[in-house]
Amino acid sequence: MTVAWLLIVVAIASFLLTAVLRRYALARSLMDIPNARSSHTVPTPRGGGVAIVLTFLPALLVLWQQGWVTGAEALALGGAGLLVAIVGFIDDHRHVPARWRLLGHFAAALGLLLGLGGAPLLTVAGISLSSAGILLPLLAVYLVWLLNLYNFMDGIDGIAGLEAVAACAAMCVVYAVGGHVHAMAAPLLLAAAVLGFLVWNFPPAKIFMGDAGSGFLGLTLGGLSLQGAWLHGDYFWAWVIVLGFFIVDATVTLLRRLMAGEKVYEAHRSHAYQHAARRAGRHLPVTLCAGALTLCWLLPVALCVTWLGLDGALGTLIAYVPLVMLALKFRAGRAE
Repeated sequence: MTVAWLLIVVAIASFLLTAVLRRYALARSLMDIPNARSSHTVPTPRGGGVAIVLTFLPALLVLWQQGWVTGAEALALGGAGLLVAIVGFIDDHRHVPARWRLLGHFAAALGLLLGLGGAPLLTVAGISLSSAGILLPLLAVYLVWLLNLYNFMDGIDGIAGLEAVAACAAMCVVYAVGGHVHAMAAPLLLAAAVLGFLVWNFPPAKIFMGDAGSGFLGLTLGGLSLQGAWLHGDYFWAWVIVLGFFIVDATVTLLRRLMAGEKVYEAHRSHAYQHAARRAGRHLPVTLCAGALTLCWLLPVALCVTWLGLDGALGTLIAYVPLVMLALKFRAGRAE
C-alpha cells in the first residue's frame, strides 16, 4: 500500500469510527454537560478522539513495515501515545486523581524520550546542549506540558483538531523544503487520522475529543518534534514555532492565573481563544484564525529557521512576541 492510499484509508476509518464512538457515547450517556466554565451551550457526546488513536497506531505499524519510520520510532511514538490515551480514556469515564495522571504522563514522556534515543543535540543561541542530565528532564517537562496544554486548549469546536492538521501540514512543507521527504510520513498520517474526526468536531461539533484524544495528540506532536530534532536541531525549533498558538495561549493563561493566586488546576474558561470566541459569539472564526496564524505567520518563521539559517531560539522569540501580545489583548488568564 502506498502512503497516499494509507492516508485515505486512515481518514475514512477515522471518520467512520468517530460515528461509532458518537453512538457509543450517546448510549452510555458520556456527555459534556454545559456549566459556568463551558464554552458550549448544548450537551454533547465526548470521547471521539479515541478514533484518532485507533486509526493512527495501526497505520504507524504499516509505515514501519514499509520503511517510512524506524522500529524504534514506531514503538516509542505508539507505546507512549497509547499509555496517555489509556489514562485519558479512564479519566473520561471516571475521574483519575491528578497525581496518578501526572505519573502516567511522565512515564509516557520518559519512555518516548528513551525510545527515540534519549536527548537529541539542541542549540540555544549558538550554544550546543548535549548533556542528557540537563536535557532529559527539560524535554520530559516539555512533553508533559504539551500534552496537558493540548487538553486545556481543546475548549471550542474544532480548534484542537485544526491546530494539529495545520501544524502537521506546516511541518510537511518545512521537511519538503529541507529535502527530508521521508520525515513527512508520520505527520501526514497524524493529520489524516485527525481529519476524519474533525469532520464531526468542526463547528458546530457533534462530538468532542475528550482527554484520551487531546492528550494523545499533544504527546504525539511532541514526539514528532523530537523525531525532527534527531534529523537536525532546527527542526525541533520549527515544531515549537508552528505549535506556538497553543503554547503561548496556554502558558500566558497559566502564568497570569498563578500570579493572580488562582487555583490553576480548577476548570476555567479564561484562555485568550475562549474570550475571543465569546466576543465573536461563535467558535468558527476563532478556530479558522488559529489555523491561519499557524500557516500564514508561524510557518514562514519556521522556514526562516530551517532554510535561511535564523537561530532557532531567536526565531521562536520572533514568532511568539505577536502571539503574546494577542493573548494579552484577549485577556488570557483573566476572569470574565
